[in-house]
Amino acid sequence: MKNKVILLTTDSWGHGDEELGKTILESFFSLIKQEEGLPAAVFCVNRGVLALTDMSLASLHLKELQHKGVPVLACKTCVDYYGIADKLEAGEISTMKRFIELSAEYEVMTVG
Repeated sequence: MKNKVILLTTDSWGHGDEELGKTILESFFSLIKQEEGLPAAVFCVNRGVLALTDMSLASLHLKELQHKGVPVLACKTCVDYYGIADKLEAGEISTMKRFIELSAEYEVMTVG
């Protein structure tokens, strides 16, 4: 995972039952944080920024990734759209320009 940027596009992984999707997403990040080779960054867009709030248990694992030195970034436009700037439990607000820079340097893995 160390040469990858995870692009998180939603707060629930897959189509179908939303609660199941949230559980799967939480499990994914729980396992990722235990890997020896951590991702280069996690960039959250669209509903993915909601995974950085207390509405998502994934935020706990994303916060731990951040403490381990993984940049966890939230699209400013998306944060503003959902009005959650003061509700972020993990991550920091960033720009699409930063994502473009990261995607030029690392392989992008889309989760959502």
